Amino acid sequence: MRSTLSATLLLSVFAIQPALADPAVGTRTITVHSSARERDLSVTLWYPSEGTGQKVSVGENRIFEGLEALKNSAIPRDHLPLVLLSHGSGSRAIGMAWIATALAEAGFIVAAPDHPGTTSGDSTPADTPKIWERTDDISTIITSLTTNAEWSGAVDATRIGVLGFSLGGSAAIELAGARANLDAYVKYCVDYASSMDCQWFAGGRGYKNDERIVVPKFDLRSIDKARFEQSNRDPRIGSAVLVDPGLEVAFTKDSLQAIDIPLSFINLGSVGQIPVAVLADQLAKDVSNATYRQVDDSNHFSFLPVCKHDADQFLKSVGEVDPICVPTARDRADIHKELVGLIIGAFEKTLKTTH
Repeated sequence: MRSTLSATLLLSVFAIQPALADPAVGTRTITVHSSARERDLSVTLWYPSEGTGQKVSVGENRIFEGLEALKNSAIPRDHLPLVLLSHGSGSRAIGMAWIATALAEAGFIVAAPDHPGTTSGDSTPADTPKIWERTDDISTIITSLTTNAEWSGAVDATRIGVLGFSLGGSAAIELAGARANLDAYVKYCVDYASSMDCQWFAGGRGYKNDERIVVPKFDLRSIDKARFEQSNRDPRIGSAVLVDPGLEVAFTKDSLQAIDIPLSFINLGSVGQIPVAVLADQLAKDVSNATYRQVDDSNHFSFLPVCKHDADQFLKSVGEVDPICVPTARDRADIHKELVGLIIGAFEKTLKTTH
């Protein structure tokens, strides 16, 4: 399912904060070259800090609250477990700062790329189904962090996990070994043409260079079938957490049954209110070592950062069609608190084993 964030939503990565008590999390942004994309990836990292660095608010902008961290804090040398984050379509790495900060506070190194072609201000229907690009981004970053001199001393290459939300969840489950079937996905968009993701393909709009653009209606049958259905498994990944994973109707049962690492599926919403596009209960049944939880009184957009008090009105005024900041029955900060417990609990169980 798509989370459509227009260019107005993500205006800056870091905002300098006034002097308060030092946060316990360091952050920095690096570039990692992708040979597959023939360009550099922007990667934001969070990690436990000893208190050095410049205090910033990561992800704060006109719409969202930010999370405090220390920019360019010293890199730890403790061989800590690594968690890769894959953001939802139309978002950015900094949109996951709230969970990245919590993971770093719990002792994990966290790395999150901006996936070109599916970020805020740079997103088109034609780029959205190219899951193989997202999986390659994650694998490329793992290779970089576990082999270069600056980070290899900080990362424990035997304890690597991935957390994916929405389209990022699709990438995460493919990294775990799932394979998609194009015919199944085409049929889904015939049967559920009014769903948010299928409307995105048919909607004739996209974003380039932070501007809304008109694009042709996208025919899912034009996807490179071989690439869409290829295996993107990365055996270095030891566990995965998948929140509202997209493309869930497309994954083949035999590939799900062959997954041999622990997976934790989380759906946002109460029973009967979760869209078919991301409903993951059957996926959890098909994977032998999987758990499944629902977060009641939430919705797909609850995974985005906490909205500022007037954000909903502002978004409506600029023509945003998705209910990004529409209040739910529960406060978003309360929903995040439950999600933090579920996600950190899963990674504590699967990645914190002493070697």
